[in-house]
Amino acid sequence: MLIKDLPEKPLAALRQGGVIPAHPLALDADRKLDERRQRALSRYYLDAGSIGIAVGVHTTQFEIRDHGLFEPVLRLAAEEASRHESEPFMVAGAVGPTDQAVEEARLAKSLGYHAVLLSLAGRSDLNEDALIAHCRAVAEVMPVIGFYLQVSVGGQVLPFSFWRRFAEIENVIAIKMAPFHRYRTLDVIRAVIEAEADNRITLYTGNDDHIVADLLTPFTFKRNGTPVTVRIRGGLLGHWAVWTSKAVELLDDVHNRTQERTVGQWLELDARTTDANGVLFDVANDFRGCIAAIHEVLRRQGLLEGTWCLNPDETMGPGQMEELDRIYRDYPELNDDAFVRSNLERWLA
Repeated sequence: MLIKDLPEKPLAALRQGGVIPAHPLALDADRKLDERRQRALSRYYLDAGSIGIAVGVHTTQFEIRDHGLFEPVLRLAAEEASRHESEPFMVAGAVGPTDQAVEEARLAKSLGYHAVLLSLAGRSDLNEDALIAHCRAVAEVMPVIGFYLQVSVGGQVLPFSFWRRFAEIENVIAIKMAPFHRYRTLDVIRAVIEAEADNRITLYTGNDDHIVADLLTPFTFKRNGTPVTVRIRGGLLGHWAVWTSKAVELLDDVHNRTQERTVGQWLELDARTTDANGVLFDVANDFRGCIAAIHEVLRRQGLLEGTWCLNPDETMGPGQMEELDRIYRDYPELNDDAFVRSNLERWLA
């Protein structure tokens, strides 16, 4: 499947830019898949205005592959997406050695997904040529979204030369930049421009520590002596797995300036969002509780029954619960509890 084969409406939505939450995994007290709440989460994200969902990614817990849940979880989200009037752009995670990543892409394609988010975590044994060959093999199956993952959670440093070559792969449709590192983010953007791929590759932020500023910034680099400006059009974010309707409002404001804000007010919002993310992602404890805290917010809202992860040791970090209380108290404008409350019964039906 090539980019040109994708349905027009979801492709246009991806190009325009939007909110794509990284979909969590709903478990019951026995750490078994809670299908009803898994479906409810998908309904929440789509009704909140997300243009799509990313499933089988870090926030979904990579361990789903070891528990036989990869296909069932992808299937549930695909079923909910097929029923939604918005025709969402569906993204599936693909990981591991080439044979595994290709097989996961084939499964995603068979379930109606539009692209795979290709993680290179655990591929540090490969040189640049081998990494590009790996990416090309997956791109032969279906469109690929590149993924620059931060080093502190398993990513590797990928130089400008890699991204320059990666951007030349014709079936690359987007790149999620999540190195949590300004210099490395600029490497990706400059590579896309230099490869003359800026009309094909849509840039999405995964820099949860810099969301608002990423979305606001015009990035200009010269190509053959001529300035070329691109924007980061949306976000594919674990942070946006919670308070999603507010994320949609934020991005609409960035795109359309629906509210009058000074530069200082935008920067203030960026700082508040980053502070909240630092709590959600448990930066104080080296990201230990980054999934469990997302679950806790969804539990408080009634979307999840508990914070259970497949790995029993994956829990919130020391002091994280108190910090979560703080950001709820200090930044009430960031949460969408009222939106969830008014729709929860229908989503859980």
